[in-house]
Amino acid sequence: MKIETLNPCGSRLTVYLRDAEQAMPLFQTRPLVLVIPGGGYEHVSPREGDPVALRFLAAGYHAAVLHYSVGEQARDYRPLAQVNGALAALRAHAAEWGICPDKIAVCGFSAGGHLALSSAVLDLPDPALPAGQQRPDALILGYPVVSAGPCAHRGSFVQLSGSRDEASHLAFGLEDKITSRTPPVFVWHTMDDSTVPVENTLLLVSALRKAQVPCEAHLFPHGVHGLSVCTAEVNTPLPHAAHWFALACEWLGETLDFHP
Repeated sequence: MKIETLNPCGSRLTVYLRDAEQAMPLFQTRPLVLVIPGGGYEHVSPREGDPVALRFLAAGYHAAVLHYSVGEQARDYRPLAQVNGALAALRAHAAEWGICPDKIAVCGFSAGGHLALSSAVLDLPDPALPAGQQRPDALILGYPVVSAGPCAHRGSFVQLSGSRDEASHLAFGLEDKITSRTPPVFVWHTMDDSTVPVENTLLLVSALRKAQVPCEAHLFPHGVHGLSVCTAEVNTPLPHAAHWFALACEWLGETLDFHP
């Protein structure tokens, strides 16, 4: 089943639900993976949306894709409020849609990885929903934007802050905001990513280790930025790096105790 719904704060949420079948009584409810595509906070990449969600759907999960605000509309923490609203909506409809409300993972790529991680470690200045601040139960991050320091993807922080002043970008940097309350993380990156340097992931892994947050990390030697699922469909066929998806599913199954 596919559901298109408008979220508070102006985002769009596309939800893909597996059917509940009497012949499969142990799977009347399932975890859900909320996919957040990248695009430098300038656009929402279709290559990192539905193709990823449908892979998780085939793996036994419910899935959803968040289409969030970009460009000038990305300021004032609006995308973060939209993720918060999406998580609140998914949990509010959990009984109706057969979602395990305490088993919702967020999977983000590039700037979408930054937004996914932000949903776990940043507080909304003024929570927009009566449900209050929402947090994911697990994170899957692909080549994420993390740091606002020397290895930053500067364009993402310009969009978020509305300024080229690098000092104003630090509020959106994330490696210094990891705490023991951060949910478990799976992260992957390529060593020769020339758009978002691998140092973003290395800084994240170091911070997670320091905070004793469970983490699995995979660094592949080669691959351009924006690999998505690494197939011909998304125009980045790379069989070795494509193993990230199977590894992520194994990790997520163990993390959420879900074994379809």
